[in-house]
Amino acid sequence: MDTQNYANHRRLVPPFHFVLFPLVLLTLGGSITNLIQSWGDHSRIYSASLILALSVCLLILTPFSRMFSLKAQDRAIRAEENLRHYVLTGKLLDPKLTVRQIVGLRFAPDTEFVALAQRAAAESLSEDDIKKAVKNWKADTYRV
Repeated sequence: MDTQNYANHRRLVPPFHFVLFPLVLLTLGGSITNLIQSWGDHSRIYSASLILALSVCLLILTPFSRMFSLKAQDRAIRAEENLRHYVLTGKLLDPKLTVRQIVGLRFAPDTEFVALAQRAAAESLSEDDIKKAVKNWKADTYRV
C-alpha cells in the first residue's frame, strides 16, 4: 500500500460501497416490481408487501451500519487525541474544538499537533483545512 497522505486517506470499502449498496437498491427495485405485479392477486399481495417492507428496512439499515461504527470510532479518536494532547502539554484539548476538528488532528505528528490544535481552535479551521495544514502526515490505517 502507498504511504497514506491527504490525497489518499479516504477509505472506500469495495464490498460495502460497490456491492452491498447496489444490491440493496436492486432488491428494493425488484420488491417494488413484485408488489406492482402482485397488486391484483390477493394470494401474493401480502408476501410482496412484506418483501418491500424488508427491502425498505434494509435500505435504511445499510448506511446506518457504517455511520454507527464511524461515530463510535470518532469518540475513540476524541479520547485518544485528548490524551495525546494531555501527555504533550499537561492540559486537555481546547473545549472549543469540535469532534470533526479533533478527528482531523489525528493525522498530525506530535511535533505539529499542539500548535495545529491551538490554531484550529483559534481560527475555527475545518477538518479538511486541518488535514491540509499537516506537513508530515501521520497515517491512520485503522479507520473503519
